[in-house]
Amino acid sequence: MQQPEEFLKSLFDVAVAAADPMACLPAHLPNPPKGRTIVIGAGKAAASMAKAVEDNWQGPLTGLVVTRYAHGLPLKNIKVVEAGHPMPDIEGAKAADEILELLTDLSEDDLVLCLVSGGGSSLLAKPGGTISLAEKKQVTRELLACGANITEMNILRKHLSAIKGGRLALATAPAQLMTYMISDVPGDDPAIIASGPTVPDVSTSADALAVLSKYKISAPQSVLSFLGSANSSTPGPGHPAFKNSKTIMITTPQVSLQAAAEAAKAHGITPVILGDSIEGEARDVAQVFASIVRQTADHDQPAAKPCVLLSGGETTVTVRESDGKPGRGGRNCEFLLSLLVSLDPMPDAYALACDTDGIDGTEDNAGAMVTPTSLERAASNSLDAREYLARHDSYTFFETLGDLIKTGPTRTNVNDFRAILII
Repeated sequence: MQQPEEFLKSLFDVAVAAADPMACLPAHLPNPPKGRTIVIGAGKAAASMAKAVEDNWQGPLTGLVVTRYAHGLPLKNIKVVEAGHPMPDIEGAKAADEILELLTDLSEDDLVLCLVSGGGSSLLAKPGGTISLAEKKQVTRELLACGANITEMNILRKHLSAIKGGRLALATAPAQLMTYMISDVPGDDPAIIASGPTVPDVSTSADALAVLSKYKISAPQSVLSFLGSANSSTPGPGHPAFKNSKTIMITTPQVSLQAAAEAAKAHGITPVILGDSIEGEARDVAQVFASIVRQTADHDQPAAKPCVLLSGGETTVTVRESDGKPGRGGRNCEFLLSLLVSLDPMPDAYALACDTDGIDGTEDNAGAMVTPTSLERAASNSLDAREYLARHDSYTFFETLGDLIKTGPTRTNVNDFRAILII
């Protein structure tokens, strides 16, 4: 076997490669239509998905996709716009308007290919009603810090939008609509991925108001007024806009976990997939995982050593006022720091946690690594792991140890990837 650190990094590389649009999208492309082909889309994988279409399409096409800053690619026929994530910005708002302009005067002979991946909720920024972009950003800022899970966040986003929650499908009718999705959400629900811009929505405005209430989010009056009006309703199943619509999930977190599991087997390491849709507070999830690591180290359960525990999903980090001014770090680094604290003293185990899009939260790293020597090295650098965890400063902790993992944008996104190797 490779060195443990390199082995875990290789599993992450395999997981990301399994979600590469170039590998999983072309086989699903239809034949060109009689009329025009227009490509639209949004998400962290939007540019690479658009390239996969452009490189494999057998006819003329045009279009526009919007992706996160630094996630773009140069394309010949499809315009790529970079915009703000996780905070929406004016570039995303302009891109949304430009996409809607592309969809005017369509006929039944035309084909719209919509490319959707995680991050699209922020990147397709067109507030509904009289809500301003600044007001939407205010709500988004509180939403990101409150600890809401991705389903709750996207229910609210859908009902505050003029383009998400199935509304983009309204603009494509009567053309044929093919939506290709890369899942980054627990359960792979198309209505949650990027807030489901082209699929039916079963949530209600009352559900969105309940999210505001649950997390005590102080929303502007324009937001409350819009959510209280019929205009905030989204098109549900059976709406005629979806008559000529088809949605295909081209890859999911489970596909990447399975690919990593096969790679582990090839190295003689027993893989155990704990789940592809794990949610919860990052530090709490880490405590549960720590107990599984102990059980494995002490009793060879749920698998005999050497084995690797694999998991996906999306944890959350709730920043509380009592925590003081928070430091730097995303949910993957916070998970690892909590795991390290929970496993003190550390057994003969190594752990990696990274976001498959290459960006952990808003930092420049994909995630980090912990090893049996992490706590010893932390002590020699005068780092108190518990103190750094308390103020959500996991980035600084792992940066000091030299254990951050930086890949740059991967241009795909099947959410978090965690691998814990027990020797």
